[in-house]
Amino acid sequence: MPRIWKFGADVDTDQIVPGRYAPYMLKEGQDVKEYAFIEARPDFAREAQPGDVIVAGANFGCGSSREYAPDALRRRQIGAIIAPSFARIFFRNAINLGIPLFESAEMPDLVGDGEAVEVDVVNGRLITATTTYQLPPLPDFAADVIRAGGIVRYVRENGRFPGE
Repeated sequence: MPRIWKFGADVDTDQIVPGRYAPYMLKEGQDVKEYAFIEARPDFAREAQPGDVIVAGANFGCGSSREYAPDALRRRQIGAIIAPSFARIFFRNAINLGIPLFESAEMPDLVGDGEAVEVDVVNGRLITATTTYQLPPLPDFAADVIRAGGIVRYVRENGRFPGE
């Protein structure tokens, strides 16, 4: 069953994937997903599974605008990221890649690291063994892009960008 991975505030893109693990620096056959949080939290790099949920403090994804940081999380098939706030460039890169992001100031205090969880992106719910939490809705454009599986698929299906 998927589980929660908790992080503090101000997690920057260099913590998510250090620059030396950029895709263009990797050897043939290596995947950037294997280096997600490799130094900041090595157990994540070894153990994170598809559907796992990241719950973090404010300003998640700050720092440089490297798209390979959210791409590593997409490749790991993270089910969602929940934080009080996100760096704007990270937010847009993650949404464009199809990663559901939810802004919630309360959630970091309500759930525990390693807790078994299920995320219902469509209905905006986080479900633990004891409680179902309602998550704030995604902005309409973000929900449309997430439903499509990312901005590329959205444009292919709709022939335009959201809101046009």
